[in-house]
Amino acid sequence: MKVDVVLGLQWGDEGKGKVVDVLTPDYQVIARFQGGPNAGHSLHFADKVHVLRSIPSGIFRDNAINIIGNGVVLDPVMFAQEIGELEKLGVDVTAKIRIAKKAHLILPTHRMLDAASEAAKGKAKIGSTLKGIGPTYMDKTGRNGLRVGDILSPSFMERYEKLKQKHEAMLAQFDFEYDIAEYEAQWFQGIETLRRFAIIEGEHEVNRLLNEGQGILAEGAQGSLLDVDYGTYPFVTSSNTVCAGACIGLGVAPNRIGEVYGIFKAYCTRVGSGPFPTELFDETGRELQRIGHEFGAVTGRERRCGWLDMVALKYSTMINGVTQLIMMKSDVLNTFPTIKVAVAYEIGGKRVTEFPYETNEEITPVYQEFEGWNCDINKIRRYEDFPRQFKEYVEFIERETGVPVKIISVGPDREETIVR
Repeated sequence: MKVDVVLGLQWGDEGKGKVVDVLTPDYQVIARFQGGPNAGHSLHFADKVHVLRSIPSGIFRDNAINIIGNGVVLDPVMFAQEIGELEKLGVDVTAKIRIAKKAHLILPTHRMLDAASEAAKGKAKIGSTLKGIGPTYMDKTGRNGLRVGDILSPSFMERYEKLKQKHEAMLAQFDFEYDIAEYEAQWFQGIETLRRFAIIEGEHEVNRLLNEGQGILAEGAQGSLLDVDYGTYPFVTSSNTVCAGACIGLGVAPNRIGEVYGIFKAYCTRVGSGPFPTELFDETGRELQRIGHEFGAVTGRERRCGWLDMVALKYSTMINGVTQLIMMKSDVLNTFPTIKVAVAYEIGGKRVTEFPYETNEEITPVYQEFEGWNCDINKIRRYEDFPRQFKEYVEFIERETGVPVKIISVGPDREETIVR
């Protein structure tokens, strides 16, 4: 058996939660391999919206095992809140969730360091969600971090206090006032919630399940263009969001990766700061935001909107080894008479078709225009029934990327999904 991977190809918010929810009937195990509660995966079914932050998107499927991998950073407060919300819905969370011992813990002081650092940057801020993600990964690479497995140790409190004191010394260097007392009390309550779950040797468990013939779907957070190595640095997240991150974040070998599902919106969005070559500042951009309800599932922040960027999409497809493309929010473009796609960039008077090293310099997108379909495609359930203009748009993307578009979403609900 192989581990199939599903991940975002843009700057996050592509709709990964819905896709994982749609795909999960074919898998017995869903595993998150990186990121933290700055991610928000929205699932729409039974006329309700469910937002998952740290818990894998297979939680609503009967008999599915949901693994939080070692590449994830976990905030016990937010995890406990999420568990509480699921239990109100009658979900048997303890039977379905397993947590890797090597996943790192987000401390209350990590959140304070995140806020203090972002405030000190002023206009150069990167648009952090202030959830403590970056400082937690910094402690991980600096070999100072606390891991989930540490909560089982008799010396856990001693380790916690030692790291807290280190953070307090760092915070003293900032002109920043804070009080963690209330959040810290909630944090220790969250630790008790964590103790209710199976805390596992993640890499051994995942490989054992593979060897037993269990189908595993690895779920990424954020998007490929936010990858710490390959994204629009420094406006990136703190982990590897690309397919290779699944090997590190779950402990599986590269030769055990199977299908790679790459998810993209039919247009582009981005939250927070950072380069965005096709961003629209006009009424078209505002219409995309309004029709697409482009606001963060966790943060509520407005998403910046623009046309599809083929330069970036081809780049993400390449570095991830995508085998199947999944196009989301196709219906948002229903009413636009003309639709544009950036097929190249002009940088310093030169035409560029490869995603550049430096994305902060002036980039002018070179667009190819397409005739809009100007009709409601939400009720369509077969590819053959789509209008000609829509199929031309899809087939152009396939030619440019060299990868088939296998799944098309025409609305937020589970049922509004066409599998080709």
